[in-house]
Amino acid sequence: METSSITSHRITRISGQVAEELDDQLAVEEPLEIQIAFGTKERKSISVTMRTPGNDHELAAGFLFTEGIIHSKNQIGDIAHAAFDENRVVVTCAADFEPQLGSLERNFYTTSSCGVCGKASIDAIRTRSAYTSLQEGLIIKKALLYQLTEQITQHQNTFETTGGLHASALFDISGQFLMLREDVGRHNALDKLVGAALLSEELPLDKHMLLLSGRASFELIQKAAMAGIRIVAAIGAPSSLAVQLAEESGITLVGFLKNDKFNIYTGHHRIQ
Repeated sequence: METSSITSHRITRISGQVAEELDDQLAVEEPLEIQIAFGTKERKSISVTMRTPGNDHELAAGFLFTEGIIHSKNQIGDIAHAAFDENRVVVTCAADFEPQLGSLERNFYTTSSCGVCGKASIDAIRTRSAYTSLQEGLIIKKALLYQLTEQITQHQNTFETTGGLHASALFDISGQFLMLREDVGRHNALDKLVGAALLSEELPLDKHMLLLSGRASFELIQKAAMAGIRIVAAIGAPSSLAVQLAEESGITLVGFLKNDKFNIYTGHHRIQ
């Protein structure tokens, strides 16, 4: 019961002295409430996030995982839209699992422009990954990174139509494209991707590369660390806090990636 991610709107386009009436394609932005149900009757609203409809089940699963509320697919019994409400998703926990919600020191209202706004403190959003002790040995050649920007352009369909979405793309260490998720919120796009990996039982993603279509923020690096990702490349710039967290988490962080150059901010040893 998911709506289209694109809508049409009549506009007036001005070019020099010429005015033209035409239809423009817009990326849809709507609220999604994520609820979690557990026990016999308990149901709690966890988050309201402004998102692009599509892959809502992945978004809910990925959000709960990267926020440290659930830790594996086995802890999820069911994911479904609420009856007659396409903007509310209910994640029902497995019968033998009860999430520890009382210790969460967060305000989970987020917006498409800032997934960290309203969080209680920086310490409260430093969720701890279960994959911090994975074995090392991942090395790639720099030429491999040059190929990624063209591939994300080929697969970012809704962006090509609207120009209004962020994307997170996953590649294996040979540079082969695996999957991509788009959303008006960059943190939602990554949660959709991580949620897809969680639901298909592909975590941790320690033998993969993550490509971000825009800048690398603290929260995106946090979510990547939660999924066990060791190489993150961004077409845009990283923030200072993103670099700090990447260093602390043992992540190789690349920024300003183009088809002929990039900057390595942390984890130089993984790139030949």
